[in-house]
Amino acid sequence: MLISPSANRVYARTAARMTANETAVFSAGALDGRIEDLREAELGGVPYLLFRSDTLTPRDLRLLANLSSLYALFKVREGMLEPLPVDRLDRYDDDLVSILKYAGKTNEQFTKLLLNVTAASAFGADRLLAGGLKVLDPMCGRGTTLNQAAMYGFDGYGVEVDKRDFETYGAFIQRWLKDKRLKHKALTTRVKREGRGVGQRTRVEFAADRERYRAGDLQVLEIVNADTVRSGEVFKKQSFDLVVTDAPYGVKHAAVKETRALTRSPTELLETAVPVWAGLLRPGGAMGLSWNTVTTGRDDLAAILAGAGLEVQEAEPYRHFEHRVDQAITRDLIVARKPR
Repeated sequence: MLISPSANRVYARTAARMTANETAVFSAGALDGRIEDLREAELGGVPYLLFRSDTLTPRDLRLLANLSSLYALFKVREGMLEPLPVDRLDRYDDDLVSILKYAGKTNEQFTKLLLNVTAASAFGADRLLAGGLKVLDPMCGRGTTLNQAAMYGFDGYGVEVDKRDFETYGAFIQRWLKDKRLKHKALTTRVKREGRGVGQRTRVEFAADRERYRAGDLQVLEIVNADTVRSGEVFKKQSFDLVVTDAPYGVKHAAVKETRALTRSPTELLETAVPVWAGLLRPGGAMGLSWNTVTTGRDDLAAILAGAGLEVQEAEPYRHFEHRVDQAITRDLIVARKPR
């Protein structure tokens, strides 16, 4: 695997290691362990990942093509590199995930890695390649995770407490669909439970081409402006296959109670919100969280997930995703599955 260059120089320094562990999760979870001897190497001064496999099928290669930092894939034959097709799942132009820029946006390659690792921890290759999974990002910001889900043919749902982020994403996705001349319909409504307002919802239904749209083969992107701890009032229990989010780092972001009178620390927010999110996860699904280890220890977060009835994945690859973002943020990820 030739590693893709990253516009984020700090992330680029760890991209090979991150992708190696992502690949190991793919192998163990979705590919039944068919990738062996995975290691980093330099060929001609360029970073690659090398691995051995005698049993990979075209289906397996199609799954590997979606690794977050994979740029090109080769077969090594007598010391030469023979290019292999890279047939990604992407249904749309990649500017869907890259064009929207703003302060605090998560690196798109990492967002893709987090979604990949979470999905491969729960489902096999056939299910991942089929599309149609329902993904919830309960702190979705301006929708990077939702857009990556859409690229894969999944449905993306988000909850965001910041009114400006909610409005910005709703406007962006509708403008993007119009610019791409993709048929769609959009509706903004109020969300109520037991006669009380919970938040505002923007829902967009669309398809990759006119034939799918006419056939009713639609995808959904939906975002709700509400406090994430009220997600259980917004969506039905056991509605989602995956819950994937980048938790507040305790640096730029503030997580506030509904009264806006008291600021919660990132750890307190997770203690309150994780049980709510777990209730929205279907049996057999998985939750993937990234967070700042400076504010919350891994063992503490694992205990919160376990306390919500989830099974934390502790195999070797899951322990080596930690990486520096800046001087105040060291980011890691953790994945937990909901028992069937």
